[in-house]
Amino acid sequence: MIFSKKKFFLLPVFLLLVSSVSFGENIYSKPSNWAYFAEGDGKVDLFLIAPAVDTNDEYNMSLSDDYTMGNFLGALNMERGIYEDFTRMYAPYYRQASLKLYELSEASRDKYLDIAYKDVSEAFSYYLNHENKGRPVILAGFSQGAEMCYKLLAEFFRDEELQSQLVAVYAIGCQLKADFVKKNPHIKPAQSEKDFGVVIAFDCEAPDVAETALFSDVEAYAINPLNWKTDGTSADKSLNLGACFTDYSGEIKSEIPNFCGAYLDTKRGVVKIPDVVSSDYPPVVPFLPQGAYHVYDYMFFFRNLQENVKTRIKSFEGK
Repeated sequence: MIFSKKKFFLLPVFLLLVSSVSFGENIYSKPSNWAYFAEGDGKVDLFLIAPAVDTNDEYNMSLSDDYTMGNFLGALNMERGIYEDFTRMYAPYYRQASLKLYELSEASRDKYLDIAYKDVSEAFSYYLNHENKGRPVILAGFSQGAEMCYKLLAEFFRDEELQSQLVAVYAIGCQLKADFVKKNPHIKPAQSEKDFGVVIAFDCEAPDVAETALFSDVEAYAINPLNWKTDGTSADKSLNLGACFTDYSGEIKSEIPNFCGAYLDTKRGVVKIPDVVSSDYPPVVPFLPQGAYHVYDYMFFFRNLQENVKTRIKSFEGK
């Protein structure tokens, strides 16, 4: 239920197929250019976009690097358990921007993010034209994957018919800035546990963290994944159905019910975690400070997110 061992252990075959195809027109017609392609039998489609995993000395990931491609698939497997019981899954390989990108100024990053998004956009176009066939869809991504979700929303979802097929967007670990929403009024931040066609966004921090390279001091939207409120109301850890810490196969290595509570910083769009010892959960990413729980965003609330996917699908089906 939680992961597909077959897909994970057949990874070298996928890599040979992917690396033999240069990026160009219609490359996503080949299932080998997808990490997941029509995987599962849910009534709702999931378009899942991987986070940044490339630590090489480059600005965009090479699709012929077996080690990094293995990490790419592993990062998807870590979060798939939130969605896979309810969906048919699609996840494209793409030339994501590497972690080295964040050494650059924000203005200098765009051309490399554009390369990444070109692939994601082509994959989504192929999915819409050949696979969707009017089915409900969930967009999901973590970190850079969430940023790609925002770009898909801006490009494709002005179309009212497509908007009507959108169950939800789980854009975790990427700031949903107020000025971006203002420029794209068809993008609707989530307001409750059950609304649909909306964006669920947040990032996790210790209470004393004021700003990070990923979540700046600007106005942004978020929702608390424990009480599903958008104000500063604190949610007790008794509402936490279970934090799940997964590995690259997707297996849950440990699960902790009632792991932590949370409250929102309603300005910056972050979830503050008051009852976790920050040294127990180091930032991992070199440019993030102690107390930035970014890499644990979905792990801390794994079971609540899993339950919420089911809730929003049910709400969408009853609309």
